Amino acid sequence: MSDAVIEWFDSHCHLQDEFAEAGGTEGGAGTATGGTVDGADGPGPHASRLAGTIARAAEAGVTRMVCVGTTAETSRAAVDLVKAMRHPDSVAVAEGVELWATVGLHPHDAVDGVDSLDELVAAEAAGPVVVAIGECGLDYHYDHSPRATQRDAFAAQIELANRLDLALVIHTREAWDDTIDILAATGVPERTVVHCFTGGPEEARRCLGLGASLSFSGVVTFKNAAEVREAAALCPSDRLLVETDAPFLAPVPHRGTLNEPSRVPLVGFTIAQVRGVHAADVAEASTLNASAIFAL
Repeated sequence: MSDAVIEWFDSHCHLQDEFAEAGGTEGGAGTATGGTVDGADGPGPHASRLAGTIARAAEAGVTRMVCVGTTAETSRAAVDLVKAMRHPDSVAVAEGVELWATVGLHPHDAVDGVDSLDELVAAEAAGPVVVAIGECGLDYHYDHSPRATQRDAFAAQIELANRLDLALVIHTREAWDDTIDILAATGVPERTVVHCFTGGPEEARRCLGLGASLSFSGVVTFKNAAEVREAAALCPSDRLLVETDAPFLAPVPHRGTLNEPSRVPLVGFTIAQVRGVHAADVAEASTLNASAIFAL
């Protein structure tokens, strides 16, 4: 069957990171709307790049995306970008394409403190733009923030997601035991997703056992990611999401380039192959799951 018209949902991308340098309100809105930020004669290069990115996504069938925050600044930029994309004069609007945002503090930036998110969460969490808390969690590979600080920030954001009844988006790297323990102790939000899942079957079963869903990125296409593919094969169809993590982790055959949402079908095709199903089956299931996770 043809995969040309399959509809996909990129459950995790960072478009605001790539386009924030255009400026705008709190570092984001100008990237999509043109106006004074992009020049009196029309949209500037960053707005045009965003328009091209969104157009390529739409052409590839990627019609829904969640733009994920990692600090107070990037969370604000994500919110502003989503609002700008909903403006009727936005140069980047593509028919049928929808964006949402998250608010979160990445473990790399845990030293900033979860309080840095307070104003934004208070202003936006109850609205139609913000759909999750995160990405948050633990990263013991780089240890850019002390581990104890990471753990405190992670637990605080789990509590925030529970209190606001929002989804929780988790980042975990080389920290499976502590991630599982903190989730179990704090209370796993009903709608929780482990983003860019890089564990194997054992870690997948542990996360699934807590009620979390698993989101797979371009890593699943990498030659050395056999265990990730095994996890993708065993993940129940109603707990599986796909993402790009754009502009990071471009899938094969685009490794080494800036990633973008239009490439999420490559992730889905690989998952379909290891599961022995049609890509359309993966697209339908992952889109339904993402819509449920983010309460859309």
